[in-house]
Amino acid sequence: MKADPTQHQFDAGGVELAYFEWGNPGSPVILLVHATGFHARCWDRTIASLAGDYRIIAPDLRGHGRSARQEPYVWSSFTRDLELLVDALQIRDAIGVGHSLGGHCVSQLAANRPGIFKRLVLVDPVILDPQAYSRERYASFGGPEDHPVARRRNHWSSWQEMFEKFRDRHPFSLWQPEALQDYCRFGLRPSTDGEGFELACPPVVEASIYLGNTRSDIYERLGGIVIPVVVLRAKARDAEAHDIMDFASSPTWESLAEAFPNGRDVYLPELSHFMPMQDPQLTARFIAEEHALP
Repeated sequence: MKADPTQHQFDAGGVELAYFEWGNPGSPVILLVHATGFHARCWDRTIASLAGDYRIIAPDLRGHGRSARQEPYVWSSFTRDLELLVDALQIRDAIGVGHSLGGHCVSQLAANRPGIFKRLVLVDPVILDPQAYSRERYASFGGPEDHPVARRRNHWSSWQEMFEKFRDRHPFSLWQPEALQDYCRFGLRPSTDGEGFELACPPVVEASIYLGNTRSDIYERLGGIVIPVVVLRAKARDAEAHDIMDFASSPTWESLAEAFPNGRDVYLPELSHFMPMQDPQLTARFIAEEHALP
């Protein structure tokens, strides 16, 4: 599937969301939800690797891509926005795919709206070991501006400059170059000061999202998600490491798949947390084939 998508705008209860659509309206639906700081077009290489006839919907979450930068940036707000979108589009029996934050969102969505999905593909989802929420991971931060990610470089002369800066930097150096180009090309917006470009998800917004993930009721809901769920897990984090900026290793609870009545765990230690950008062909295979082997 190689055709360029159609961009749409949607009013999610006063929040203007952008979403992109590929394929034919009458075909089976795949809903793709991106990670924190990313955007819908990060799925382009995965979509290009999908064989078959699908209708693909990929939204930009609030604060990301071409969607409105509108608070609150708490995880329940992202899920609520998605509920309004799938209800408006009358999506049923779809394949729900979420990477990182997106994996958390589609899991919540499956619990809140039974019947929307026929199965889930959770790509290294940010559903942490439940004990992680008993620790005050961000207690030293007075606000999002104190988080290290808030100090990311925000202004760029072009997406090409951003690409050249990132291409040899870990973990971006692990990505397929075309996937990194998509991340850069669609991850910038014209700067508000009229000079050059800035990140579509501003650093302080990204930091706000991390700080908004300090509590979750997802664990109480997993047992009610009875559809097939495959959990793709990347290289596990060192249990003794406490580097909050380690985005390359997996944040996913190692026992997550066992919490679903019909869950399946696939451990892929050769891949990083960014597996859709590192190996989009493998990601596409798990989306298209319920029983795909690694």
